[in-house]
Amino acid sequence: MLHIVLVEPEIPQNTGNISRTCAVTGAALHLVRPLGFTITDSKLKRAGLDYWDQLTLFYHDSFEEVEQLFPTGRFFLCSTHAKSSYADARFEDGDILVFGKETAGLPKPLLERRSKDIIRIPMKPAERSLNLSNAVAVVLYEALRQCGFPGLV
Repeated sequence: MLHIVLVEPEIPQNTGNISRTCAVTGAALHLVRPLGFTITDSKLKRAGLDYWDQLTLFYHDSFEEVEQLFPTGRFFLCSTHAKSSYADARFEDGDILVFGKETAGLPKPLLERRSKDIIRIPMKPAERSLNLSNAVAVVLYEALRQCGFPGLV
């Protein structure tokens, strides 16, 4: 199982879309507080449609809690500040794919502390970033492809 970690997500529709992507691929979703919405938000629920009961979902009060949950885990932090492309990464079952909040990305201290784990999605240099749910889908599907799409048809 792959793991998607959203650190302080802000937009309920993005998290809803990501939860649906996780549900249909079998990836677990980890939400790191604070969240920019309530989990009962109608926009969150609408974006996730009727996939909520298919989702493996965890809540954490800090990113350090996620690190403690996976002490030997392979983390891939997605950031526009990375030099390495996600396409050059070699993903394995059980990997943890980490994404930051929509307005600011991942915290700078975290990126500095885990600098060897940072990857990016190539894009035009003058553009800021992709939509969070699109970025998750791009990287998750590459990881799934490399793992042979386990359990998917």
